[in-house]
Amino acid sequence: MRITVFGAGSVGGYFGGRLAQAGEDVVFIARGDHLGAIQTRGLRVDSIAGDFMIDPANATDDPSETGIVDLVLVGVNAWQLPAAAEAMRPMIGAETFVVPLANGVEAPSQLVDALGAKHVLGGLCRIMSARVAPGHIRHSGMSPVIIFGELDGGPSERAERLRQAFQHAQGVVASIAPDIRVALWEKFLFIAALSGVGALTRAPVGVLRSVPETRCLLQASMQEILAVAQALGIALPPEKVAETMSFVDDLPPSGTASMQRDVMAGRPSELESQSGAVVRLGRKAGVDTPIHGVIYRGLLPQELRARDRLEFA
Repeated sequence: MRITVFGAGSVGGYFGGRLAQAGEDVVFIARGDHLGAIQTRGLRVDSIAGDFMIDPANATDDPSETGIVDLVLVGVNAWQLPAAAEAMRPMIGAETFVVPLANGVEAPSQLVDALGAKHVLGGLCRIMSARVAPGHIRHSGMSPVIIFGELDGGPSERAERLRQAFQHAQGVVASIAPDIRVALWEKFLFIAALSGVGALTRAPVGVLRSVPETRCLLQASMQEILAVAQALGIALPPEKVAETMSFVDDLPPSGTASMQRDVMAGRPSELESQSGAVVRLGRKAGVDTPIHGVIYRGLLPQELRARDRLEFA
């Protein structure tokens, strides 16, 4: 397959790097010093599943240079998706399909609006990774998983081709979801709760789960997401909160969510597509979301400041 990884950061760099390591034809779309490092020194990935290096690595900041590709694997943050969708148009042919890995549940619909339903699959990943230096990704926790599927839930030859490509990729478990909407909300229940409570408290997961008060807050925030999902017709079972808390208990104690790290560093974050989405979708479904409401409204001034839309005295 001819594959473009649009956004070669902590997520795209890892999964795209594994595909390149397995022999797939991969082009990385990156920018700035990260792009320069990849072009001159290759892409370095330190991983608990085995370190590797892609050198030389095919990388550019100009999507028009890649030509038409079979797959665009989208690794940008959720708030960057609308601009990314416009930028990737030169790569989209009649048979090209796009798989977003952004956190949240709204990415597929954003890409459908921009590119058309026939080009979009739903997708998600589970990994604890970060870009630690230009051209350098570190995978520090979680067994890397990527899940994707047709938005209508049906089987497809293109999803199977992607699964087979990942079958040859070391350090990745790939599967096709029977209902990608359920899979997206299962992850959303985890990541939006952990991101929101983590950003609010600025504490790593080991602290969040061990302090009784923050553990209770984390669990209650998951319950809100479960209620919203069920009201919207997503078949999440009631036991999903307990299962997710058990998963949280197995995470490395120093772990943090990417949204939390961005908020703490004063960078633009996925606040709108995570905590904000819970509030927005809860309102649509007629479900009260007071915990996520406090998180969203409490973090919003800092988010506006990070986007140069608000000045602090």
